[in-house]
Amino acid sequence: MKYSNITRAVFRDRPNRFIAEVDIDGHKETVHVKNTGRCKELLIPGCEVWLTAPGTPNRKTKYDLVAVRKDTGILFNIDSQAPNKVVKEWLENQDYDRIIPEYTYGDSRIDFYMERGEEKYLMEVKGCTLEVRGIGYFPDAPTERGIKHIRELIKAKKAGYHAILAFVIQMDGVTEVRPNIGTHPEFGAAMDEARKAGVEIWYLTCVILLCFYNIILV
Repeated sequence: MKYSNITRAVFRDRPNRFIAEVDIDGHKETVHVKNTGRCKELLIPGCEVWLTAPGTPNRKTKYDLVAVRKDTGILFNIDSQAPNKVVKEWLENQDYDRIIPEYTYGDSRIDFYMERGEEKYLMEVKGCTLEVRGIGYFPDAPTERGIKHIRELIKAKKAGYHAILAFVIQMDGVTEVRPNIGTHPEFGAAMDEARKAGVEIWYLTCVILLCFYNIILV
């Protein structure tokens, strides 16, 4: 997955979860934040951030904030739309016979339905942007929607599907994601239930490159 029109900036403030104030070469600019999560450990005044200018007509902000460098030096992609985009590109090279994004199953819309021969798969994708001492954690804020998706995966597994909960790790150097039980213990309980039911837990690692700015699933 590749971004274009990338611009470096310095983060200053986040008045609300949708916008941030940044400096671009000394000029103050209001930008859209492509992640409504808290990101408090990342978006710290003075940190380096990267913006993209999608060129959408009639929008209020010119730029989207899509990446930030943590004080540890690690580059994080925080675009909440990136995980599904990069997973779709990856799935298209994994020999599935059929791939359907945004597939309705039960009372939920699951991110991907796949077929390979007679085998049927359902995959729910979660992007991980929270890292503590080399371990990824999810979620960074309570997510009842996330628990609902896990319940649907458990039902799908019992119905004969291959059910997959996939975490896209949106940073370099992290290979594991644990439930953030300090923030949402119910999500951790749901993950434990899913494992016991046979739902597969995948950790999809990424390489984040600043050369036009790519995110590569490895």
